[in-house]
Parts: sequence; structure tokens; C-alpha cells
Amino acid sequence: MDNEFLDISTSLRLQIGYGIGHVLNDVCASLWFTYFLVFFHLVLEFSPSQAGKLMLIGQVVDAVSTPFVGYCSDRTDNTFSIRYGRRKLWHLFGTACVLGSFPFIFSECLGCTMAHKWAQMFYFAAFIMIFQIGWAAVQISHLSLIPELADSEHTRTHLTAVRYGFTVFSNLFVYIVTWVVLHMTGKCDTQQVGPGDAWKFRHIVYIVMSVGVLASLLFHFSVREKTIYRRQEQLLEQGSREHPHTHINFLKKLVMYQVAGIYMSTRLVVNVAQVLVPLYLHLTLGLAARSLAVIPLAMYLGSLAAAGVQRIAPRSITRKMHYVFGTACAMTGFLWIYFELDDNFKTYFIYVVAVLIGFGGAILLVTSLALTADLVGAQTEASAFVYGLMSFTDKLACGLAIVVIQNFAEGADSSYYRYVMAWVCGGAALTGLTLTLLLPRLTPDLEPLADDENIENVSEDSATAPLE
Repeated sequence: MDNEFLDISTSLRLQIGYGIGHVLNDVCASLWFTYFLVFFHLVLEFSPSQAGKLMLIGQVVDAVSTPFVGYCSDRTDNTFSIRYGRRKLWHLFGTACVLGSFPFIFSECLGCTMAHKWAQMFYFAAFIMIFQIGWAAVQISHLSLIPELADSEHTRTHLTAVRYGFTVFSNLFVYIVTWVVLHMTGKCDTQQVGPGDAWKFRHIVYIVMSVGVLASLLFHFSVREKTIYRRQEQLLEQGSREHPHTHINFLKKLVMYQVAGIYMSTRLVVNVAQVLVPLYLHLTLGLAARSLAVIPLAMYLGSLAAAGVQRIAPRSITRKMHYVFGTACAMTGFLWIYFELDDNFKTYFIYVVAVLIGFGGAILLVTSLALTADLVGAQTEASAFVYGLMSFTDKLACGLAIVVIQNFAEGADSSYYRYVMAWVCGGAALTGLTLTLLLPRLTPDLEPLADDENIENVSEDSATAPLE
């Protein structure tokens, strides 16, 4: 094996090259989860249920695509993939799909602005499906590169930390660009978002996607994936040929579904909060357009702080202890939203709440992905499939949750999103915590040990993961 793969932690070029490979997905996901409902409901004037159904379409397509992409990525072995890399090949395909579809989602319907909203939904749904297929291809191929590029748990943790760092900075970049565009093109400190702001969102998309495209190009030029033949030699050395049905073996393990439940619950906390915060700020608190950029920015500053805290945390702190701490922080934020009392809350304390939710959500998210990496272990030939299954549960659950929330939003009073954030996000956090505390310790072959010891965090750093 090349020295580059043996000591990846010392290769700055490979670290940065890998980390930026998901930037395009990150900036698109930030816009998708934070501003999709705002754009379609407040700018394009779709009803809450129509906007929710469009998001559900995207989430369902993404959910179905991820295990399919993962399975196909694991089995891709044509001549070009041998030379270029099977993960990178799927990453390239996904990037092309994202570039060809996402700009049309955050634009007015071309040639059909006067058509009925239900007719326009078919137009937007087509681009949403292409985008989600591409997004899934990029996400799964990039995640599955971690166990491909690094053999030890420490170096895998290091790569995941770099990936998460770029994810946070990508989201911060999106919110800063949004604030600058809104600030320079109108009175965002006093006015709320409306139908006349469609062109502003279009310009925001063009700016952030330009940076994402550049990052993707640098990723493909700087990261060299192991060839399939080299991976096969490793599998033979490890005796993996004795287990030719790795994908089926994973499906037979109850612990995999438990980890999937943890990941799904965690994503519900993070994604539903990210989707509903702008609507909560606009419709419940009645804040101006400026808050739609500044308060999500505060959430991601909290996420960045969480990355720093986890990086310096002692290795004696287990996965379960991390999850308990993250749940406590997030629940504090959600309970504060539920019991908010006076005008000081929306003037000052909303920023504290945003940091708490961002901080706690980041710890939950990185811990759940660390558990997924523990689940994969040394069986890297099925890593894309496992990550795809995790993502399937996440995307489907988030899509269903959003469409149900938006359906009940029809005719609801201004406090609706306040209660939804507290009950839905808080309930998901407690569900994830329960499943984590019940999770048995895993052996390398996925068999749980007889006792109920915690999964030990044996890596030097606590694992970190993306905010998609």
C-alpha cells in the first residue's frame, strides 16, 4: 500500500483535497434545508402543503437513491473505474446532476410563471428529482471514500473531522452570502421576505454554487482513490473472501437497524430544525429578513464550537456520553423555545437558543456517524451500501415529517412552528438518546457482546460528521 494511504494524517494535500469534495453538496443542502420552504411559500407563494409535498418528493427520491447508489458503487468494476476510482466516478456523475438541476429549483418557473401552482409543481418536481439523485451519488461516494483511503480508526476519524470542518464553513459561507445579498439589495433589517425577492435567491445560488464547482474540481485532481485490484488484495489478506455476501450479512444484523434508528432520529433533530427555523422566525416571531441569515449563522457557529470541543475531548469519553451531552444541549434550546415568555427572547435570547441547538445537534450528528463508521468496521467493501441505508432512513423520515407538519400548518396560528419545533425535534432527540443508551458494544464482525458496555471511543479524536 502506498505511504499516502498509510499515513494520511500527515498528507495535508490529501486531507484538504478530500474535505472539499463535499462542498458543492454542502452549500446546496444548506440552501435546500434552510430556504426551500421560505422560497416556495413566501417568495413563489405556494401553499404550505404544496411546498411540503415538493420537499417530500425530493426526500423520497433521495432516500431511494442512496442505497441504490451505495450498492452500485460497491459493485462498479469497469475499466474506467479501475483507473479513475469507482467512488470518484459516482462522485463525478452526481456533480453533473446537481449542476444541471439545482439552479432551476431556486428560480421562477421558466415560461410558466402564470400557470396554476399545481402545474408548476410538475416542472419543479422534475428538477428536484434530478438534483436529489445527484446529491445522493455525491454524498454516498464521498462518505464511502473514508474507509477506502484510511485503514486505521484514528485516520478515519481525522478525515471525518476535516470533512465536517468544510461542511460547517460551507454553511457559514451560505449564510454570510445570503446576509450580504439581502443587505445590499434591500432593507433587510426592517422588511420581510416576499415575492419580489426571487432574483436575490437566484443570485445567492449562483455565487455559492460557483465556489462548490471549484471545490469539486480540486477534489478530483487532488485525491487518488485506491484501485479495485489493490482493494481486492487487501480483502484477500484480511480473509474477507470467506464472507462473499457482506451486504446480506449487514441486513441480517439487528444492531444495524438500531444504528439506523439513531442516525434517523439525529437527522430529524438537525434537519427539521434547520427547515423550520426560518419559518419560525418569520411567521411566529415576526422578525425581519436579516434574521433568516443571521440566526442560522449563529446555529452553525454553535456547530463549529462543537467540533472544537469534541476534538479536544478525552478519549475516555464514550460515544454514549457524547450523545447524552448533545441531547442535553439541544433539548435546552427546544424547551426554551417552548417556554419563551417576553420580547427579550426574540431580541437577545434567540441567539443563545440558536447556538445551543447548533451545538447540541452537531454533537448528536457527529456521534451518530461515528457509530456508523464503527458498524462498517473493516468491511469497507460494503461501506457505501451501509451509508446508503443510513441515509435512506434519514431522508424518508425527514420528508414525511416535513409534509405532515406543513399540511397541519394550513390555517394554524402564529405559534404553530414554536410548538412543532419543541415537540418534533425534542421528541426525536429523546428517541435517539434512548436507542443509543440501549446499543450494545460491537465486535468487528458486528456481533454484539453479551454485556451492555458502552461502545468505546478508542480513536484519539472524537469522530465528526457532515450537516447535510
